[in-house]
Amino acid sequence: MAVPIADFLAIIDRLPGAGGTDSENWTSFRVRGRTFGYLWPRTSTVGLKQTIAEQRALVAERPDVFEIQFTAGAFGWVVVYLDGIELDELVELTFEAWRLTAPEELVEQQGDRLPL
Repeated sequence: MAVPIADFLAIIDRLPGAGGTDSENWTSFRVRGRTFGYLWPRTSTVGLKQTIAEQRALVAERPDVFEIQFTAGAFGWVVVYLDGIELDELVELTFEAWRLTAPEELVEQQGDRLPL
């Protein structure tokens, strides 16, 4: 059930225009300069941009896997515990975070193809 950090990084690598920037305690992930995710290796958690409705639904459904990180404007960021999620669900959540952030031309280019 756990997703290794390497598998999360592989998802990021398959998203057009996505890249990471390391800091001392985390890596932030951006597409064209706009952040859509974070990785904290020490805790094996990621933070992903979602809609507020999705943020609330995830946390309400499985508070042992998801927690509210913060909200900003129309978006609700969610912390994901990698040891409690399946790879296919993490792919979908990461893809959605990217789509909420990426420029329209990249989203159109990718279409609905998940980064598998």
